[in-house]
Amino acid sequence: MATMTIGTKTLALDADGNLANMNDWNEEVARELAVQEGITELTPQHWAVINFMRQVFAKEGDAPSIRRLTKESGVDTKTLYQLFPKGPAKKAAKIAGLPKPKGCI
Repeated sequence: MATMTIGTKTLALDADGNLANMNDWNEEVARELAVQEGITELTPQHWAVINFMRQVFAKEGDAPSIRRLTKESGVDTKTLYQLFPKGPAKKAAKIAGLPKPKGCI
């Protein structure tokens, strides 16, 4: 199993490179994951998407699809692709400390 180190903490990753244990997630981890995905700063819009994804996952056990993100998060499709280039649902889930959404390739 792959790992990553943030500060002095070593975190296990799943086969997709997402956190294996969601309880390891916090805002510092999110910021580091974002940097690894090429996002240098998490803006309030990033956090709105990340928090929405975490809320949906907590209720339903799966991260929302891109379609659901655009309909329910308050962030439109164009903005999602600007915030999380090349795969917004997959990248946002990773930064949110969640498994890859089932609908993502």
